[in-house]
Amino acid sequence: MYSSVVVCSSSNSIVEFLSLNQLDIEKNITMNTEPNFCDCLCSVLMSRRNKRKRKRMAEKLTDIELTGIILEETKPRTLGGDPSSVLLQEDDIETGRGTLRVAVQGDRSKAAIITYHDIGLNHVTNFQGFFSYGDMQPILRHFCVYHINAPGQHDGALPLMQRNMKYHFPSMDELSEMILPVLQFYGIKHFIGFGMGAGANILTRFALNHPEKVDALALVNCTASVSGWTEWGWQKLNTWYLKSGSMTGFTEDYLLWHWFGQKTVDQNYDLVRMYRDTMKHINPHNLALFIESYTKRTALAVHRDLPKLGVKSTPGKNTGARALDCDVLLMAGDNSPHLDAMVDMNSRIDPSKTSWMKISDCGGMPLEEAPEKVCDAFRLFLQGLGYVPFMSQTKIMESRSAASRASLLGAGGGGRGSITGTTHQTPVVQEQEAEC
Repeated sequence: MYSSVVVCSSSNSIVEFLSLNQLDIEKNITMNTEPNFCDCLCSVLMSRRNKRKRKRMAEKLTDIELTGIILEETKPRTLGGDPSSVLLQEDDIETGRGTLRVAVQGDRSKAAIITYHDIGLNHVTNFQGFFSYGDMQPILRHFCVYHINAPGQHDGALPLMQRNMKYHFPSMDELSEMILPVLQFYGIKHFIGFGMGAGANILTRFALNHPEKVDALALVNCTASVSGWTEWGWQKLNTWYLKSGSMTGFTEDYLLWHWFGQKTVDQNYDLVRMYRDTMKHINPHNLALFIESYTKRTALAVHRDLPKLGVKSTPGKNTGARALDCDVLLMAGDNSPHLDAMVDMNSRIDPSKTSWMKISDCGGMPLEEAPEKVCDAFRLFLQGLGYVPFMSQTKIMESRSAASRASLLGAGGGGRGSITGTTHQTPVVQEQEAEC
């Protein structure tokens, strides 16, 4: 059926055919003796016929292209994958300056790794995704990780001032001394520190005051100097908003910049959205106290041991300053807002004991943006200290490929930041332990 056909006759009049079938059209063509009218009508019919033919061919091609494609709903990115897959023991440890929430991951008979988080984060948002990463599992077979949360910074924490109206939040030096009760609680003699931002600053202070208890440090975005005027001004506004009891958009934007840098915030929407959602679980008043303490930090009294480098030290110039006795791994992304601070930190440490790594195509949080690069650097750093000496990159790559194939086949169901789906790595680790 043709609902409407409009053609032009030789006399330039408009002829309209309404609701005519093909036989009626052919009959009209036969009765009309004007050749221009017949040619025009035939061209219209042929055009419509070719259009229907092309439409049918396009439908067939579309069916062929979509054959075997299964549509799945997009799952939101999460930290640590399935929460039930990460087994953590959480303890509240009372100290003279407040209560610390410590999460233990692994066998406590193994060597200890102690982590400390940055402002606005806790052990879940800062470290759980990285330490649950597939490539980290063979390494964690040799260690037990103790995640320390600063007072009142864990998920669902009550306001600190509500429990004690005279409570005074510890300074950065006092937060570092609060690590001693944690070591006594778990019977830890010495450990490897892994910190980011404010947590890296706290662990460095502890290593300066108690060098016999720290074997090594892995530091991300560590700042050795005091806060500048720009940082002080931004943080002053943040604490003012947070003490009102709400997380404002102004504070959210600043924390995202502090963690990732502007380039990652503009490009990695999925990661930024996930961390924006995690801010809802942090107590704003407690976070304001932590930010105030970090803003009022003193400069780290650390410097290179100049006499060992063959340089005469000036008397009184480095009074009170000390050198770090442990090995240090410094890491920062090449788009990190704290890159200059890390370069300054690197200039203060003995180069013979320091490994400096600037990660390409990465912002301020390499643990989430480039976990495979951080994992490889951390593994090599540990091997240099005498840990996991038989763990080669080839075996890790084989385990990674096996886990990827299992994920594609739907066998594991795990992914980035999930312990499930990494069972293929277990035989490799057992073989390495047997070789030891």
